[in-house]
Amino acid sequence: MRKFWVAGGLGVGLVLCLLGLLVVGTYSAAAGLAGAGGRAVGLAKGAVPAAYQSLVQKWGTLCPAISPALLAAQLYQESGWNPKAQSPAAAQGMAQFIPGTWETHGVDGNGDGKRDVWDPEDAIPSAASYDCELAKYVKGASGDATRNMLAAYNAGAYRVIQYDGVPPYRETQNYVKTITTLAKSFEAPTGPVASSRQAAAAIYYAQKKLGTKYLWGGTGTAAQGGRFDCSGLTQAAYHSVGIELPRVANDQWNAGPHPERNALLPGDLVFFAYDLKDPRSIHHVGIYVGGGYMINAPYTGAVIRFDKIDTPDYIGATRVTSDGAKALPREDAA
Repeated sequence: MRKFWVAGGLGVGLVLCLLGLLVVGTYSAAAGLAGAGGRAVGLAKGAVPAAYQSLVQKWGTLCPAISPALLAAQLYQESGWNPKAQSPAAAQGMAQFIPGTWETHGVDGNGDGKRDVWDPEDAIPSAASYDCELAKYVKGASGDATRNMLAAYNAGAYRVIQYDGVPPYRETQNYVKTITTLAKSFEAPTGPVASSRQAAAAIYYAQKKLGTKYLWGGTGTAAQGGRFDCSGLTQAAYHSVGIELPRVANDQWNAGPHPERNALLPGDLVFFAYDLKDPRSIHHVGIYVGGGYMINAPYTGAVIRFDKIDTPDYIGATRVTSDGAKALPREDAA
């Protein structure tokens, strides 16, 4: 949404010629990479705020049922990295422990002699410790240990044991899918990241908006004259292919895995931040088209246009997936 931009120098005509080839390439890449795998390990660069990265990396290896990326996904889903978060149900802190559960499972992670639910140095280790305790409770259940642990977190260990695995509750099954999907946006890929087949169509939508005047807060409605800001454009482009992204740029960051700069493909969302070590400081987003350029809704007084992505505030990119978008926390969620 929010950013002053410097115009790119490439002629619009030349970019339009390149765009057709790039979009075709997106479909080809999607077909070629659809089956590509590569187990992702560790944390993607910039995926976790720097203040918490070492804690997540350390405690995310506490037991085999969890990983740093999975722990990051849980914390992000619970609080969005807010150490002072408090829910209407009295869940508290970054890991959203209710008081009774904290009393039983909270740990003194930093060794200062107290267990403080509001202190990430205690809350993050406590979340990992609680996960590992649940994993021990359900270790005899059939199926994947991580999925069973997450199911126990949501429905209780007794239900996992009763059903010998993830119980047939829609809420629990959705929770397991949400966290395991969201974890992919925190993993550092060690192999190719599969391309989205919707990417080329999202570019096509954005391409048709070239030359449209920017509007702060614009989402393309008729009342707004079909005008957009940066995240309004990316949201509308992916809405056109049936993928619903959140409204704000930094909330779109976790809609899929994060390819490296040299592995970008057309359709990837590219992000820009005030602090390159903190994804919550993201202030701008564009749609990558290849060749180091994006379709960009830049700032008031400008029009939607092509701009270079290699600026000092470039933090990274996201390869949007349908499941990734669905896994994101929503402001209107209870």
